[in-house]
Amino acid sequence: MYLSARDSIVLNFNPFMAFNPDPKSEYNDQLTRATNMTVSAIRFLKTLRAGLLEPEVFHLNPARSDTDTFKKLIRFVPSSLSWYGAYLVNAYPLDMSQYFRLFNSTRLPRPIRDELVTDEKARHLLVLRKGHFYVFDVLDQDGNIVSASEIQAHLKYILSDNSPAPAFPLAYLTTENRDVWAELRQKLASGGNEETLRKVDSAVFCLCLDDFPMKDLVHLSHNMLHGDGTNRWFDKSFNLIIAKDGAAALHFEHAWGDGVAVLRLLNEMFKDSIQAPAVSPQSQPARTDSPAAVQKLNFKLNDALKTGISTAKEKFDAIVKTLTINFIQFRRGGKEFLKKQKLSPDSVAQLAFQMAFLRQYGQTVATYESCSTAAFKHGRTETIRPASIFTKRCSEAFVREPSQHSTGELQQMMAECSKYHGQLTKEAAMGQGFDRHLFALRYLAAAKGIVLPELYLDPAYGQINHNILSTSTLSSPAVNIGGFAPVVPDGFGIAYAVHDNWIGCNVSSYPGRNAREFLQCVEKALEDIFDAIEGKCIKT
Repeated sequence: MYLSARDSIVLNFNPFMAFNPDPKSEYNDQLTRATNMTVSAIRFLKTLRAGLLEPEVFHLNPARSDTDTFKKLIRFVPSSLSWYGAYLVNAYPLDMSQYFRLFNSTRLPRPIRDELVTDEKARHLLVLRKGHFYVFDVLDQDGNIVSASEIQAHLKYILSDNSPAPAFPLAYLTTENRDVWAELRQKLASGGNEETLRKVDSAVFCLCLDDFPMKDLVHLSHNMLHGDGTNRWFDKSFNLIIAKDGAAALHFEHAWGDGVAVLRLLNEMFKDSIQAPAVSPQSQPARTDSPAAVQKLNFKLNDALKTGISTAKEKFDAIVKTLTINFIQFRRGGKEFLKKQKLSPDSVAQLAFQMAFLRQYGQTVATYESCSTAAFKHGRTETIRPASIFTKRCSEAFVREPSQHSTGELQQMMAECSKYHGQLTKEAAMGQGFDRHLFALRYLAAAKGIVLPELYLDPAYGQINHNILSTSTLSSPAVNIGGFAPVVPDGFGIAYAVHDNWIGCNVSSYPGRNAREFLQCVEKALEDIFDAIEGKCIKT
C-alpha cells in the first residue's frame, strides 16, 4: 500500500513525534542534546543487534505478568516454549520484525513501486545542516560506539561551518512525486553521484541540525512535520531533528514500520539520554581531527537536476503553505477520571471528535483510527471504525437536543459508545477488522487479473475509504506532541493523547476545513461530556 503510492511521502504519509525537553534545562543546549541523543540511539542499535532488547509485550493482566519474578522465570524457558508460558499469564509478546529497518535503512524511489533497502555494514551517521550533507563514523571497525567526546567534536565542527546554503538543495527531491523522483534519482546516480548517494542511503540514520529555535508548539509541529524542505532526507527510515533550542523530534517514513517501533526507540532514547547522558554541558569535545574525519558530500548537478530541484521546491512550498496546524490541551481530566467512571478514555476522545464534526458541519463522516496488530507475526495495523450508530445517536443527543435528554440518559449513551468502541478495538487488535481483509482481497484480484468484484465499485466503499477524520493516538511520558497531515484534501489529521489528567489534541487541515474551529468544537464536546458525567446540565 505504501510502496506503490506515487504521491509525495511528505504530508501524505510521514508523521512526526516530538520529545519532551530534557528536565535538566542546561542539557537542552543543541550540541549537548544532539550528542546525547545520537549516542543513545546507537546504544539502542547495539542492544537491538545483540538480541538483548527486552521484548515488547502486551500485558492483559499486568499484575501477574509484568513482574520481575515472571521475567526471571520466563528467561529459563526455551524460546520455542516461552510463548506458551507468557500465554498462560495473559501476556502476549508483540512482533518486533520491523525493528531492523530502523537503522541503516532508506526508501528508494522506483517507477511503479518503491523499494526498502538496509545495509547493516555501514558505520557512519548522516548529518544535515543548512541543506549541506556530512558523514562521519559513529561505530568503529569492531562495531563499538565511537567515543561521545569525538562525536561531540564532529558535531561542533559541523555547527561551525559557515558555508552559505546551497543554491539547489538536493533534499527537495525527496519531497517529489515518487515516479518523478525515481527518474531524477536515476539521472543523479548516472551523473557520477552513485557512491555519494550510497552514503546517504546506508547511513545509520539522519541527524538534522536546525539553526533556529521553536517559537511554540504550532511552529514545532510545522517544522518537525515538513520544515522548509532543505534540511531533511525524507526517504530515510527516520530523521532525528534537533532545533537550535534543543527541541527534538523523530520524523519517520511509514512504509517500513509503524508507530509502535518508533515509539519504542523514542522512549528508550529519551530515558537513556536523561538517565545516562554521554556528555554534560561542561564536557569538552575531544581534540580530534574533525576536518579529516567528517566528510562533506558534494553532488554533481546538471541542468536537468537543477530544474528538477527548482520544480520540487515550487510544489513543496505551494502545498506546505496551505497546511494549518492547531492544538488544544484540555485540562479538566483524563485517563484517571474517565476510568473511575468506567468509560474507555479512547472512546471519549473519539466521541468528542464525532460531536465536534457534527456541530461544525452537521454530519457524520468516515473516520479512521489506527490499531496495531503486532500481536501477530509481521502484524502491521488494522482500522478501528469509531463512527458507529452509537456515536451518531449520542452525538445527536448532545449537539442537537441536549435539553431533551436527562444526564442519566446521556451517561447511558456514553457507556454504550464506550462498550462498543472497546469491542471494535479488541476486534481490530485481534485481526478481526474488515479493512485490511478487503484491501488484501482487492490486491489479490488485481494481482491475478480478476475482474474487480462489485463491492469495490460501490459508492459506499469509496466513501468509507475517503477518511475525512483520520486519527491516531500514542501516549508516552517521553512525547511532547505528535502529528500528521490529513489523508484527504477535505479532511483533518488528528493526533491525540489521553494523559492521566489531561487530553492533548493536535489537528491539521487544508483550505476548506478549519482546524482551529474544529478544535473549539472538540473542546466544547469534551466540556459537555465531562458536565454530563458530573450530572450537570449541558449548555447549548
